[in-house]
Amino acid sequence: MAQQGHSEACCTVPPAVVGDYKPKGQYIDLDGMQVYTTGPSSATSAIFIIYDIFGFSTQALQGADILAYADQNHQYLVFMPDFFYGKPIAPGTFPPDTEEKKKRLSEFFAGPASPPDTAKKVPELVKKLGEKYTGVKKWGSLGMCWGGKIVSLTSQSGTSFTASAEVHPAMVDPKDAKGFKVPVCILASGDENPEDVEKFKKNLSVDNHVETFGDQVHGWMAARADLKNERVKSEYERGYGVLLDFYHKHL
Repeated sequence: MAQQGHSEACCTVPPAVVGDYKPKGQYIDLDGMQVYTTGPSSATSAIFIIYDIFGFSTQALQGADILAYADQNHQYLVFMPDFFYGKPIAPGTFPPDTEEKKKRLSEFFAGPASPPDTAKKVPELVKKLGEKYTGVKKWGSLGMCWGGKIVSLTSQSGTSFTASAEVHPAMVDPKDAKGFKVPVCILASGDENPEDVEKFKKNLSVDNHVETFGDQVHGWMAARADLKNERVKSEYERGYGVLLDFYHKHL
């Protein structure tokens, strides 16, 4: 498994903003669901992001904007639906070190964050967005943490996507890898079980890029990114550069 990788897109990814970030996109209403939308309307490829259980974090929104606009020669429309309808898990739930927190987390994963139930919603959302943005010809997906599991479930036979990606994925199951029908990029943190990540890669029969950012925590490209830390900021930027290279190749 690759531990380091040069990224051509790293040369174009802008420095991450530390502190107050002002998103470049807007929120649209899709049958009662808010969807963060960013990128040029003229783009012919789109990226469908499934955020982590903390919802619309500024770090995730900034990541969406980077994917949309970083490379002036290859920009994307990027969509991030609010699967939790404004009610993500409370940050104070972590770490789940009390019985109350454990119960709250368990109920959240059994309810609003149920992976199978969420995965069932994805094809229809992509279809509706495609009907609204008719210039889009190819769709990619990106799952962050919890969203990574949804990407695994929606990259199987009959997928809506041409390419898929997961960053610091949660619930890594090597069995899911066997059913992938499209190229996939997996960027793991040092917190994921390395054996599961390695087994996942071995089970893939599609083109793939699997890389571990060993000194980064689970969530470093989304809600848990401490962008005031220079090392985290650097690897956050590099991670999005690797994603852009992957999408440029397949979308």
